[in-house]
Amino acid sequence: MAGDKENSFNGERAGGKATDGVGGGDGFDPSAPPPFRIADIRAAIPKHCWVKDPWKSMSYVLRDVVVVFGLAVAAIYSDSWLVWPLYWAAQGTMFWALFVLGHDCGHGSFSDNPKLNSIVGHLLHSWILVPYHGWRISHRTHHQNHGHVENDESWVPLPEKMYKNLDNSTRILRFTVPFPIFAYPMYLWHRSPGKKGSHFNPDSDLFPTSERKAVLTSTLCWCMMVALLVCVSFVVGLPQVLKLYGVPYLVFVMWLDFVTYLHHHGYEQKLPWYRGKEWSYLRGGLTTVDRDYGWFNNIHHDIGTHVIHHLFPQIPHYHLIEATKAARPVLGKYYREPKKSGPIPIHLLKNLTRSIKQDHYVSDTGDVVYYQTDPHLYQFFHDKSK
Repeated sequence: MAGDKENSFNGERAGGKATDGVGGGDGFDPSAPPPFRIADIRAAIPKHCWVKDPWKSMSYVLRDVVVVFGLAVAAIYSDSWLVWPLYWAAQGTMFWALFVLGHDCGHGSFSDNPKLNSIVGHLLHSWILVPYHGWRISHRTHHQNHGHVENDESWVPLPEKMYKNLDNSTRILRFTVPFPIFAYPMYLWHRSPGKKGSHFNPDSDLFPTSERKAVLTSTLCWCMMVALLVCVSFVVGLPQVLKLYGVPYLVFVMWLDFVTYLHHHGYEQKLPWYRGKEWSYLRGGLTTVDRDYGWFNNIHHDIGTHVIHHLFPQIPHYHLIEATKAARPVLGKYYREPKKSGPIPIHLLKNLTRSIKQDHYVSDTGDVVYYQTDPHLYQFFHDKSK
């Protein structure tokens, strides 16, 4: 019985073809080298989509900051337990929106002015306890190596040997909802399993020597924000700070892990991961997934339009939808149309839980691999859900 479950979920590539449910019903193999070049996609995107407007970017910052402070004032004024849960959900979502704008600063898609990008990025990310340069550099590594089993940086699949060496408690925490969607703070401090270093330590292997001073600056800004929160706690009390900031911060973390995980996992059809000569920047980028978040698309600056963003992170977020429409004819079946969402993307919870329960590790060998399922852990979840 366990063997049947394993065969029904595990997928490998044999003889250049996808097997065990990896290929689509039409025989399309997502791991096959695409018949187009990245230059072909670039040429299809209108030239104005590459233009960065710092005033427009700043208008989004102003919009979000006004909403953040407006929500806080409204919550303080009402001070009602009927309002606080609504405030936490809304403010946590806005913290996530601020993160996305700081993310654009890190990519340089916010403006062509590096100083402006750095100042705005530090202000936005320090506010939500993200070390701007430390994160920016590791996120750059993620984009440069997306879809590579060993070299990618975030939500990287575990090789089978490493997975089987995890202790049971770590294994259950990592693959049990909701624990993975609270992983981001731990990732900032310790990175992913099998990777060493910290986003706060300028001497970490994450960072080239030339950028270590920048990392130290961001760590100091993070410390200043922590100090500010401590001081405010002494003035207004810790419970008030937790209500105004602490709980929204946790909601922000949930948004970040939820969205970033689903950009690289949880698609209905298994998608490949690469090693060695099979990997290329284009093939890795084509394993990313666009998502529709309903009402939240505009709030979090169309971050769900992710494929074109991964291939061309220089494109400002307000041009991503148009750029994606222009690129679709070139991408063909390598572009996976996102499932249309209702006002709230509840449907994505199914994708998240299914993937976390089934996508456990990849083979230690092979240059094109797919997630496999630990039948014992899957059976544990299955029995637990009864």
